Amino acid sequence: MLGFHARVLQKPLLLLNLANHIRSLHRSPFSQVYSLRSFSTTNVMADSERKPEIDGAEKNERLGDSEKTLSIEDLEKKKKKEEKAREKELKRQKALEKAAKLQAQQASIPLKRNDKKTVKRGGNEENPEEFVDPETPFGEKKQMSHQMAKQYSPSAVEKSWYAWWEKSGFFVADAKSSKPPFVIVLPPPNVTGALHIGHALTAAVEDTIIRWRRMSGYNTLWVPGVDHAGIATQVVVEKKIMRESKLTRHDIGREKFVSEVWNWKNKYGGTILQQLRRLGASLDWSRECFTMDEKRSKAVTEAFVRLYKEGLIYRDLRLVNWDCVLRTAISDIEVDYVEIKERTPLKVPGYEKPVEFGVLTSFAYPLEGELGEIVVATTRVETMLGDTAIAIHPDDPRYSHLHGKFAIHPFNGRKLPIVCDAILVDPKFGTGAVKITPAHDPNDFEVGKRHNLEFINIFTDDGKINSNGGSEFVGLPRFKAREAVTEALQKKGFYRGAKNNEMRLGVCSRTNDVVEPLIKPQWYVSCNSLGRQALDAVMDEENRRIEIIPKQYSADWRRWLENIRDWCISRQLWWGHRIPAWYVSLEDDELKEVGAYNDHWVVARNEEEAQEEASRLYNGRKFHLSQDPDVLDTWFSSGLFPLSVLGWPDDTEDLKTFYPTSVLETGHDILFFWVARMVIQGMKLGGDVPFRKVYLHPMIRDAHGRKMSKSLGNVIDPLEVINGISLDGLHKRLEEGNLDQKELVVAKEGQTKDFPNGISECGADALRFALIAYTAQSDRINLDILRVVGYRQWCNKLWNAVRFAMSRLGDDYVPPTNVKPNVLPFSCQWILSVLNKAISKTVASLESYEFSDASSTVYSWWQYQLCDVFIEAIKPFVAGNDPKFDSARSLARDTLWLCLDNGLRLLHPFMPFVTEELWQRLPSSKDSARIESIMICEYPSAVEVSLAF
Repeated sequence: MLGFHARVLQKPLLLLNLANHIRSLHRSPFSQVYSLRSFSTTNVMADSERKPEIDGAEKNERLGDSEKTLSIEDLEKKKKKEEKAREKELKRQKALEKAAKLQAQQASIPLKRNDKKTVKRGGNEENPEEFVDPETPFGEKKQMSHQMAKQYSPSAVEKSWYAWWEKSGFFVADAKSSKPPFVIVLPPPNVTGALHIGHALTAAVEDTIIRWRRMSGYNTLWVPGVDHAGIATQVVVEKKIMRESKLTRHDIGREKFVSEVWNWKNKYGGTILQQLRRLGASLDWSRECFTMDEKRSKAVTEAFVRLYKEGLIYRDLRLVNWDCVLRTAISDIEVDYVEIKERTPLKVPGYEKPVEFGVLTSFAYPLEGELGEIVVATTRVETMLGDTAIAIHPDDPRYSHLHGKFAIHPFNGRKLPIVCDAILVDPKFGTGAVKITPAHDPNDFEVGKRHNLEFINIFTDDGKINSNGGSEFVGLPRFKAREAVTEALQKKGFYRGAKNNEMRLGVCSRTNDVVEPLIKPQWYVSCNSLGRQALDAVMDEENRRIEIIPKQYSADWRRWLENIRDWCISRQLWWGHRIPAWYVSLEDDELKEVGAYNDHWVVARNEEEAQEEASRLYNGRKFHLSQDPDVLDTWFSSGLFPLSVLGWPDDTEDLKTFYPTSVLETGHDILFFWVARMVIQGMKLGGDVPFRKVYLHPMIRDAHGRKMSKSLGNVIDPLEVINGISLDGLHKRLEEGNLDQKELVVAKEGQTKDFPNGISECGADALRFALIAYTAQSDRINLDILRVVGYRQWCNKLWNAVRFAMSRLGDDYVPPTNVKPNVLPFSCQWILSVLNKAISKTVASLESYEFSDASSTVYSWWQYQLCDVFIEAIKPFVAGNDPKFDSARSLARDTLWLCLDNGLRLLHPFMPFVTEELWQRLPSSKDSARIESIMICEYPSAVEVSLAF
């Protein structure tokens, strides 16, 4: 075995002590084949190293035997030793986290520029053009400079590679491949959207998985798509039309409006997909889809028809979350809640003056038969116009004499029954009497059903009082009606005062309108049996079909699905999948309004089928068909996405090969709204769960732990991190938004505090790596841009490592086809040993979806073992010219090449651009054709390192 001579290696003891220390923490995978030995300066093996390492199992057995004879004192010492080892490992992990920030701080120190010409050793002037990449025609393989630039530049390195990858077909999956499939469906971003930091996290995690699996021999498919985003898109285009022509969608009509939306989508809808390319996302663009394209629309219609025919879709009159600005029902996820502690004025769309909330108004209802009055209280006094009962507790002695009695409505004389309801009424709260408005309150709705009460809707779709509210108030907007009703109660002597009241106020996330509970006929999916199947798919330990990672979210899955309610799937919008249901208006119907008879609906795939079905049901009778004007909830079509992107309902090759998919990666905030519904629809319509694993990434917040908000100025645009932006540029983006002047001032102050010098150019690789490293932070990520800057500086470390290697390997270097470990110098054996361990740990971490552990392992090997130890150790060695050490010098070069080749492939899924560029610069073997790209090379494996060498 070869060792280092003292004259060649100036610091042999320091290096070997460090190597031995690392080796003590990371036992060599080569130890079963050979033992790593330390050498004295005279090249004689130390006595302490003469005994060969024993096999791991044998060693454990001997340890087990020795422990039986240990004294209590020895056991205590052993315990303390283990505790110290754990503390040491914890400190090492903390050091890793601090390293990136330290580099960022170092990077912030201005560099001193030397304006003098840089000259090579030997006095020859350098040609600056040799360090600049030539222009590469779009889609062709990148043409790199003859000499490596002296510093890493993200914009220079990340240019041109993606277009070549895409054009070369490296991302395309083959449905007929014999390789095992691995499939991810990208959560479809909204067509209206631009890339935000949450999208960047999704892309970073999913692309890491896909690139790793592709390099590991899988037939990988990563399907890109865009969601039509019914409400969001309609709002954007409505604002555009109003801004440009001062017209509403109702002014131009449905057909023209939908045409305008399609025009907008075709012009702007692909923006976010181009931005995903900038992040390096290796999506199979040949399978790109849109939730409203022809194939996806066919799938949506087919799903609705099948579920309806099985009795799982039905139409009913129920209470919904209603947005009076959009004039549609909205889903629970589109409702934000504002916590109000006391009387608080808030801006509401459509009202010039702020509206007061957090006020509890009390008033009295006169009782029939001169029995006095009964006092009730409400935060929505205007809804008393639709009251149809007053509820009391059956055991409340204060009202025992009112059982079966009536109150009289003060404005319309309507008799309101006094009903006993122990479920709703708490006799200890307030007066113990509750006004009941079944058509405008979820709890009252249930009371109305229990007691067979009348349901009276008092609001128009745009939130004004209708004729049911009485002539005195008809036409008033609901919050102006609030004032008018209060004033009228005062005039009649029934007003009993108002006080502060803590409450939660539901607000639409799209329009900021206050959500109004409204009773409307809607289409529903019956979820009882379907929900039970989805619950069992995750919770049945004997037959678990889906694994949720992290496991803590399984409890949320159980909570949601054990209490699942039927799913309202209709929306009163114009942009979306039109519901495939037609109302049959019979000539002899007494009520002519569309929808008047709930049993007059037919569901079909198209109007021709509907005509046939209606003719069969109403044979010989004259009728007219009208398609339901409503559209389907966006979640209905996105819930079909794992099926529809693969060609369902057709029996396509893609569906046979790639369904079910392998893993779904998304945010934990839509576990129920999207993930559960995909499982429900996939199991019912696809015959199997849509994916085998669900990985839920954390939510991203700013460095201070605050939710990202435009009004706080802490929203981070990934492209601004990638490309860099000045503080003025950040301010300009705010000014182009919709913030009012006060919010703008606060937002600018926040940006100035967090980004006093703007954001440095970091590149996609550094951003991706930082986001991956952050995934260890459980349910939320507190994103500090300085950490991203630190990883950008680390890329410079990689760059210099390869630059050093290229200078030492030389132009004529030919990589080895085989290297035998037992003839390598000690430092070479050691670096390959720790590389082997890093590979094993990285692969194990990726397999278990511990992405942060995987990234820190790769980082540690490159930073602390290759660069800080091995390269520093061989620098003086490989630079020497003593012929006596030619063989050892050659082996050191071969080891360096092996480390860089394996190390770059190990890092590639995390940092695709810089690893491609550096790998392409490495010398290749002359005996075989070079693989075109690092992304289609094999991923390193421990077996490869330990045996192939």
